[in-house]
Amino acid sequence: MQLTIRRYQDPDKETVLSLFSQGIEEHTWPSFKNAMGSPLYLCFSLGLGFTGYLLASGLGALVLVSGWAGLVYYCCHKLYADYVRDRLQTDMQDIAASYMAQPDDCFWVAETVGKGKVVGMVAVVAKKNGAERYGELFRMIISPAIRRTGLGSRLAQTVLDFCKQRGMSKVTLDTSSTQTAAIALYQKMGFKHVRSFTKTHIPNWMMKITRVTIVVLEKSI
Repeated sequence: MQLTIRRYQDPDKETVLSLFSQGIEEHTWPSFKNAMGSPLYLCFSLGLGFTGYLLASGLGALVLVSGWAGLVYYCCHKLYADYVRDRLQTDMQDIAASYMAQPDDCFWVAETVGKGKVVGMVAVVAKKNGAERYGELFRMIISPAIRRTGLGSRLAQTVLDFCKQRGMSKVTLDTSSTQTAAIALYQKMGFKHVRSFTKTHIPNWMMKITRVTIVVLEKSI
Protein backbone atom coordinates (compact mmCIF):
# COMPACT_ATOMS: atom_id res chain seq x y z
CA MET A 1 0.00 0.00 0.00
CA GLN A 2 1.41 3.37 -1.04
CA LEU A 3 1.17 6.20 1.46
CA THR A 4 1.86 9.90 1.15
CA ILE A 5 2.38 12.49 3.88
CA ARG A 6 0.98 15.98 3.39
CA ARG A 7 -0.13 18.98 5.42
CA TYR A 8 -3.48 18.90 7.14
CA GLN A 9 -6.48 20.44 5.38
CA ASP A 10 -9.86 21.34 6.86
CA PRO A 11 -11.74 18.54 5.01
CA ASP A 12 -9.57 16.05 6.94
CA LYS A 13 -10.99 17.11 10.30
CA GLU A 14 -13.72 14.51 10.83
CA THR A 15 -11.44 11.59 9.97
CA VAL A 16 -8.56 13.03 11.99
CA LEU A 17 -10.71 13.48 15.10
CA SER A 18 -12.08 9.94 14.82
CA LEU A 19 -8.58 8.48 14.38
CA PHE A 20 -7.28 10.57 17.27
CA SER A 21 -10.06 9.46 19.66
CA GLN A 22 -9.70 5.79 18.79
CA GLY A 23 -5.92 5.92 18.87
CA ILE A 24 -5.81 7.35 22.40
CA GLU A 25 -8.66 5.39 23.98
CA GLU A 26 -7.30 2.06 22.71
CA HIS A 27 -4.59 2.33 25.39
CA THR A 28 -7.16 1.77 28.16
CA TRP A 29 -7.12 -2.03 27.93
CA PRO A 30 -3.32 -2.46 27.68
CA SER A 31 -2.91 -0.14 30.66
CA PHE A 32 -5.44 -2.18 32.65
CA LYS A 33 -3.73 -5.47 31.78
CA ASN A 34 -0.32 -4.04 32.63
CA ALA A 35 -1.54 -2.86 36.03
CA MET A 36 -3.45 -6.02 36.95
CA GLY A 37 -0.58 -8.22 35.78
CA SER A 38 1.99 -6.52 37.98
CA PRO A 39 3.31 -8.61 40.91
CA LEU A 40 1.94 -6.08 43.41
CA TYR A 41 -1.59 -6.17 42.03
CA LEU A 42 -1.55 -9.95 41.60
CA CYS A 43 -0.67 -10.32 45.27
CA PHE A 44 -3.27 -7.74 46.28
CA SER A 45 -5.96 -9.48 44.21
CA LEU A 46 -5.10 -12.83 45.77
CA GLY A 47 -5.26 -11.24 49.21
CA LEU A 48 -8.66 -9.74 48.49
CA GLY A 49 -9.91 -13.06 47.16
CA PHE A 50 -8.73 -14.90 50.25
CA THR A 51 -10.27 -12.28 52.55
CA GLY A 52 -13.57 -12.40 50.66
CA TYR A 53 -13.60 -16.18 50.82
CA LEU A 54 -13.11 -16.13 54.58
CA LEU A 55 -15.89 -13.56 55.03
CA ALA A 56 -18.49 -14.86 52.61
CA SER A 57 -17.11 -17.89 50.75
CA GLY A 58 -16.75 -17.82 46.95
CA LEU A 59 -19.25 -15.00 46.39
CA GLY A 60 -17.36 -12.68 48.74
CA ALA A 61 -14.11 -13.41 46.94
CA LEU A 62 -15.73 -12.69 43.59
CA VAL A 63 -17.24 -9.41 44.78
CA LEU A 64 -14.01 -8.06 46.27
CA VAL A 65 -11.77 -9.02 43.35
CA SER A 66 -14.28 -7.81 40.77
CA GLY A 67 -14.70 -4.52 42.61
CA TRP A 68 -10.95 -3.99 42.71
CA ALA A 69 -10.54 -4.85 39.02
CA GLY A 70 -13.43 -2.51 38.19
CA LEU A 71 -11.75 0.35 40.03
CA VAL A 72 -8.45 -0.20 38.20
CA TYR A 73 -10.22 -0.30 34.83
CA TYR A 74 -12.20 2.83 35.62
CA CYS A 75 -9.02 4.75 36.46
CA CYS A 76 -7.31 3.58 33.25
CA HIS A 77 -10.39 4.50 31.20
CA LYS A 78 -10.62 7.91 32.83
CA LEU A 79 -6.95 8.65 32.11
CA TYR A 80 -7.39 8.27 28.36
CA ALA A 81 -11.07 9.16 27.87
CA ASP A 82 -10.75 12.44 29.79
CA TYR A 83 -7.63 13.30 27.82
CA VAL A 84 -9.52 12.85 24.55
CA ARG A 85 -12.45 14.90 25.81
CA ASP A 86 -10.18 17.74 26.92
CA ARG A 87 -8.24 17.81 23.66
CA LEU A 88 -11.39 17.77 21.53
CA GLN A 89 -12.52 20.87 23.41
CA THR A 90 -9.18 22.68 23.06
CA ASP A 91 -6.43 22.29 20.43
CA MET A 92 -8.20 19.63 18.34
CA GLN A 93 -11.33 21.75 18.08
CA ASP A 94 -9.57 24.01 15.57
CA ILE A 95 -6.57 22.11 14.25
CA ALA A 96 -5.59 24.75 11.70
CA ALA A 97 -5.53 27.51 14.31
CA SER A 98 -3.69 25.36 16.86
CA TYR A 99 -1.06 23.81 14.60
CA MET A 100 -0.93 25.69 11.28
CA ALA A 101 -1.13 29.38 12.18
CA GLN A 102 2.58 29.83 12.96
CA PRO A 103 5.37 29.12 10.43
CA ASP A 104 7.29 26.89 12.85
CA ASP A 105 4.22 24.76 13.73
CA CYS A 106 2.69 22.12 11.49
CA PHE A 107 0.20 19.24 11.35
CA TRP A 108 0.59 16.43 8.82
CA VAL A 109 -1.64 13.56 7.77
CA ALA A 110 -0.69 10.32 6.03
CA GLU A 111 -3.12 9.08 3.42
CA THR A 112 -3.37 6.17 1.03
CA VAL A 113 -2.45 6.99 -2.56
CA GLY A 114 -5.48 6.77 -4.83
CA LYS A 115 -8.13 6.27 -2.15
CA GLY A 116 -7.10 9.36 -0.21
CA LYS A 117 -7.96 7.78 3.16
CA VAL A 118 -6.25 9.37 6.18
CA VAL A 119 -4.49 6.64 8.17
CA GLY A 120 -2.03 8.58 10.31
CA MET A 121 -1.12 11.97 11.72
CA VAL A 122 1.54 13.91 13.57
CA ALA A 123 2.04 17.52 14.67
CA VAL A 124 4.80 19.75 15.95
CA VAL A 125 4.72 23.00 17.91
CA ALA A 126 7.74 25.31 18.26
CA LYS A 127 8.81 26.03 21.84
CA LYS A 128 11.37 28.27 23.53
CA ASN A 129 13.54 27.77 26.58
CA GLY A 130 15.46 31.00 26.95
CA ALA A 131 17.38 31.42 23.70
CA GLU A 132 16.90 27.77 22.72
CA ARG A 133 14.26 26.94 20.12
CA TYR A 134 13.01 23.38 19.87
CA GLY A 135 10.02 21.44 18.59
CA GLU A 136 7.55 19.38 20.59
CA LEU A 137 6.00 16.44 18.77
CA PHE A 138 2.29 15.86 19.33
CA ARG A 139 -0.60 13.71 18.08
CA MET A 140 1.35 10.80 16.61
CA ILE A 141 -1.48 8.39 15.77
CA ILE A 142 -1.47 5.57 13.21
CA SER A 143 -4.42 3.43 12.15
CA PRO A 144 -4.09 -0.18 13.42
CA ALA A 145 -4.35 -1.52 9.84
CA ILE A 146 -1.23 0.44 8.78
CA ARG A 147 1.04 -0.30 11.72
CA ARG A 148 4.33 -2.16 11.21
CA THR A 149 4.69 -0.63 7.73
CA GLY A 150 7.27 2.01 8.65
CA LEU A 151 4.75 4.85 8.70
CA GLY A 152 5.58 5.76 12.29
CA SER A 153 9.23 6.28 11.37
CA ARG A 154 8.25 8.36 8.34
CA LEU A 155 5.98 10.62 10.38
CA ALA A 156 8.56 11.11 13.12
CA GLN A 157 11.26 11.81 10.53
CA THR A 158 8.98 14.39 8.90
CA VAL A 159 8.93 16.27 12.22
CA LEU A 160 12.70 15.95 12.68
CA ASP A 161 13.41 17.24 9.18
CA PHE A 162 10.96 20.12 9.58
CA CYS A 163 12.53 21.23 12.87
CA LYS A 164 16.07 20.90 11.56
CA GLN A 165 15.25 23.05 8.52
CA ARG A 166 13.98 25.75 10.86
CA GLY A 167 17.10 25.76 12.98
CA MET A 168 15.68 24.14 16.10
CA SER A 169 18.02 22.37 18.48
CA LYS A 170 15.98 19.29 19.36
CA VAL A 171 12.61 17.55 19.29
CA THR A 172 10.85 16.46 22.48
CA LEU A 173 7.71 14.43 23.14
CA ASP A 174 5.62 12.93 25.92
CA THR A 175 4.07 9.47 25.80
CA SER A 176 2.63 7.03 28.33
CA SER A 177 4.73 4.18 29.69
CA THR A 178 2.33 1.52 28.40
CA GLN A 179 2.87 2.61 24.78
CA THR A 180 5.89 0.34 24.58
CA ALA A 181 5.87 -0.01 20.77
CA ALA A 182 5.92 3.76 20.32
CA ILE A 183 8.72 4.18 22.87
CA ALA A 184 10.77 1.48 21.13
CA LEU A 185 10.28 3.24 17.78
CA TYR A 186 11.39 6.60 19.15
CA GLN A 187 14.42 5.11 20.86
CA LYS A 188 15.40 3.31 17.65
CA MET A 189 15.37 6.71 15.94
CA GLY A 190 17.72 8.17 18.54
CA PHE A 191 15.35 9.65 21.12
CA LYS A 192 16.59 9.45 24.71
CA HIS A 193 14.55 9.07 27.89
CA VAL A 194 15.14 12.25 29.89
CA ARG A 195 12.56 12.02 32.68
CA SER A 196 9.21 10.60 33.80
CA PHE A 197 6.33 12.08 35.77
CA THR A 198 2.85 11.15 37.01
CA LYS A 199 1.06 14.49 37.38
CA THR A 200 -1.73 14.60 34.78
CA HIS A 201 -5.30 15.82 34.29
CA ILE A 202 -6.76 13.11 36.58
CA PRO A 203 -6.39 13.02 40.39
CA ASN A 204 -3.04 11.77 41.63
CA TRP A 205 -4.55 8.78 43.46
CA MET A 206 -6.18 7.60 40.23
CA MET A 207 -2.92 7.97 38.34
CA LYS A 208 -1.15 5.87 40.97
CA ILE A 209 -3.74 3.12 40.60
CA THR A 210 -3.19 2.97 36.82
CA ARG A 211 0.55 2.43 37.38
CA VAL A 212 1.08 4.57 34.25
CA THR A 213 3.86 7.15 34.05
CA ILE A 214 4.37 9.84 31.43
CA VAL A 215 7.70 9.37 29.67
CA VAL A 216 9.57 12.37 28.23
CA LEU A 217 11.88 11.67 25.29
CA GLU A 218 14.08 14.00 23.26
CA LYS A 219 16.49 13.96 20.35
CA SER A 220 19.08 16.58 19.43
CA ILE A 221 19.11 17.54 15.75
